[in-house]
Amino acid sequence: MRAALVALAVLAAIVLVGTFARSGPAPQAPASGECATASAQVPGAAASKLPVQPLCALPTEAAAVYAQIRTGGPYRYERDGVVFANAERLLPAEPRGYYHEFTVPTPGEGDRGARRLVTGSEQELYYTGDHYGSFVVVDVAATAR
Repeated sequence: MRAALVALAVLAAIVLVGTFARSGPAPQAPASGECATASAQVPGAAASKLPVQPLCALPTEAAAVYAQIRTGGPYRYERDGVVFANAERLLPAEPRGYYHEFTVPTPGEGDRGARRLVTGSEQELYYTGDHYGSFVVVDVAATAR
């Protein structure tokens, strides 16, 4: 019981810190299931030629992980923040250390699951829901319509 209360307090602190630490408007959950891309100038879109998807259209856990990334953690999994090697070569070629990966939890999974956010050194954010089989560029400035 005490561990659950401590975990709840930590989660509440993360939410509060994330709320006040944001430099821009917070992504909003879509009211009708639809999201709009905010800008054609999404970091990583031109170089990768990958489709762009608004953060608000991804699983809700992705927005929570993105908030943790923006505040520097803490992260749920030990491997969160490790260098992503881009071995699949689906993202633009960059020197080792340019990309870092973070787990997007999948409800009901007993392990880290397949979903990840990958950050780039130039503010890029990519999402994969199939463990690096495919990616989309994430538009973090998008909001619900």
